[in-house]
Amino acid sequence: MNALVRAATLTNFLEVARDLGLNPQPLLREVGLSRALLADPEQRIPAQSAVRLLELAAQATGHSQFGLRMAESRQLSDFGVVSLLISHQRTLREALMVTMQYRHLLNDTLAMQLEDAGSLVIVREEVVATAPSRQATELALGVLFRMCAAVMGGRWAPQSVNFSHEAPADLSLHKRVFACRLEFGSEFNGIVCRAADLDAPNPAADPAMARYAQRFVESLPPVNGPSVVLDVRKAIYLMLPSGRASTEYVAQALGLSVRTLQRQLDEAGTSFTDMLGEVRAELAQRYVANPRYSLVRVSELLGYSTPSSFTRWFTTQFGQAPQAWRKAHGGSA
Repeated sequence: MNALVRAATLTNFLEVARDLGLNPQPLLREVGLSRALLADPEQRIPAQSAVRLLELAAQATGHSQFGLRMAESRQLSDFGVVSLLISHQRTLREALMVTMQYRHLLNDTLAMQLEDAGSLVIVREEVVATAPSRQATELALGVLFRMCAAVMGGRWAPQSVNFSHEAPADLSLHKRVFACRLEFGSEFNGIVCRAADLDAPNPAADPAMARYAQRFVESLPPVNGPSVVLDVRKAIYLMLPSGRASTEYVAQALGLSVRTLQRQLDEAGTSFTDMLGEVRAELAQRYVANPRYSLVRVSELLGYSTPSSFTRWFTTQFGQAPQAWRKAHGGSA
């Protein structure tokens, strides 16, 4: 899986590093990037290199909110050509749908989903990397929050911003960036807002400009071939906690028949079962490490009908029962 992101994902990385007294050159060299690559916002760089760079920078500076600090100054224009299309959508819901439709032009690792829950909507966003990344997650959520604020202006008032990781010791930056309730140790990463806000008219929308921008975006040459493996991986990430990570649901979400999905995965040298197992193993570590989740709840989030089935699978996968693994990794059994 060779996921790519625009170099614009790391816009202001050098600036933030400098402000925190960090010489970025050794870290760039370690992840195989350079200042020249970052200078062109449309340049495509390996997603894993970008994710690892953020984590290394946070460790080197001792600043656990490095990614969020980058997000604090992001503008809608940082989305590149897609920004014009986003800004002229009739509602925030349509702007988010456009972001989801064209996220391959922005960041191959982003998985997004709108989940209606009565009067509320959950905007789920996951960075589908090979390992959980607090920095990449907070950067992505910060950028998403600021994009929504740019579309709605002073009317943007979400109910909460949710993070699957634990809260930092100092919440001052989070409170400044998000200015709403913060939920840490949550079952998902994303933003909870009122459905009415998502469907309120955007006074700045210009349908003619939106049509022009869409024609322009669709005329762009493909920057990366479609990857059914990556698309399936992202769909499983979003659907597994809600119990819908089946071949049927994922195929439907991708607009494919089950037979076509299975054939394309077979041609890519993998299977749905293998991919489900890989994502389940990654999410298992996230959930078990979080002491706020009972192990019964973890088994439900991972799609197991009984805790005993989950315990057997986890022990086979990680060589320890989940209780012992949690205790060894700093949680309470």
